[in-house]
Amino acid sequence: MTIIARLRDCCASATALAASAAMILGPAAPAHAQGISLIRDTEIEAVMQGYTDPLLDAAGLDRDSVGFYLVGNNEFNAFVTRGQNIFMHTGAIVIAEYPGEIKAVIAHEIGHIEGAHLVRFGDGTRGAMATMIATLGLGIVAAMAGAGAGGAAIIASAPQFATLDMLRYTRTQEAAADQAAITFMDRTGQSSRGLVTTFERFRYQEVMSEARRYEYFRSHPLSSQRIEAMRRRVEASPYYDVEDSPEEIAELRRIQAKIIGFTVAPAQVFQRYPESDTSIEGRYARAVAYFRQGRLDHARERLAQLIEMEPENPFFHELEGQMLYESGRIADSVAPHRRAIDLMPDAPLLRVNLAASLIGTGESDALDEAVSHLRFALAREQQNSWAWFQLALAHEARGETAMAQLATAERFFSVGNSMQAYIFANRARDELDSGTPAWVRASELIAVAEPTPQEIREWNRAERNRHQPLASPASH
Repeated sequence: MTIIARLRDCCASATALAASAAMILGPAAPAHAQGISLIRDTEIEAVMQGYTDPLLDAAGLDRDSVGFYLVGNNEFNAFVTRGQNIFMHTGAIVIAEYPGEIKAVIAHEIGHIEGAHLVRFGDGTRGAMATMIATLGLGIVAAMAGAGAGGAAIIASAPQFATLDMLRYTRTQEAAADQAAITFMDRTGQSSRGLVTTFERFRYQEVMSEARRYEYFRSHPLSSQRIEAMRRRVEASPYYDVEDSPEEIAELRRIQAKIIGFTVAPAQVFQRYPESDTSIEGRYARAVAYFRQGRLDHARERLAQLIEMEPENPFFHELEGQMLYESGRIADSVAPHRRAIDLMPDAPLLRVNLAASLIGTGESDALDEAVSHLRFALAREQQNSWAWFQLALAHEARGETAMAQLATAERFFSVGNSMQAYIFANRARDELDSGTPAWVRASELIAVAEPTPQEIREWNRAERNRHQPLASPASH
């Protein structure tokens, strides 16, 4: 499991996160503009994709048009943003009691996308503003008519009326997403009980202060009426009694253990998964916890037990490679990463992991192989900034400076930093042979990332503030 980005004020990011400033936060917005940590993990992503793809099909949405992102945060939360992106906190996965609860939450978020609630959220905001303006107008009229105290009271109440108006709009969307979620679950032959059990478990959030509520329930307000409306339809479904398979439950327990191992203090991991717990998930969590403590030998002993139990599991080999790589044993990490790819050859992230190990060896043949793996991964994940970074390292190690600069330009472009993409694409094109595919790509990046005069001025101002005045990005 790897943290790949720390995003702040997401509207500038290539992933198109959107934080809407409104009195009540709707489905389009994370409830704060603080940074969030995205994580990548092939195993967890595969499980979530298995949950999500059938529901997208049921909603009539193109699988490739909806992004799914994991947020490294132990709080229960999930939300959607503009551009049809679903974000799920790892906390929501850990807190779930069975797979159906996670599927139901995902189905609810898909309901927001299918219902175009992100687009319509602006209508609700405008309606709330209109309510506030109208209330202010009434207060002013009352004050001018001589009812000074009454007018002042009406003016003071304007934000409250606007908030109530927005709440009504948000709750209407939430109820619609609930009903859509049940429809999607029915179409896939799955029970929607998870929707009810999840909200029932957090019903107490309704009476807590805003500051103490989980983020999810600040942007997805609960009500008893809403839960009862869900319950009536869920219980009437012909799929109400459908259970998650034992294989799905075991799969969930594994990724929960993995997340806990990586995100919870090791002492708490060992308390939750004591040595007496010989289950696969128990061994998995302890292996990660020992690794995080710096006790590599203990971690590898537990991992060896897992590999003996399931020698064809690519994720156990991937974890061993990660442990060795991050412990500075670069050459030793190559073999387990290579074994993971043998078992799961189409996984881009596993290719990037192997490439990083190969680059770390510094051997010429290893660098050539690393470039091959990275090209494979980037053909499938063009926005993978970590892969572009590794490709830049590989080209630089091979003495291919221009290609390293082009890869760096691609990396900046993938994360939405057009200025730096423009600078490095210019540097690359200056050194590349005219007319080659790399030269053409550098020219394309220059064309799409070229800054406006205002952006150049702001960039120069920022550079001067860092005591590095530069005349113009184009001079690079």
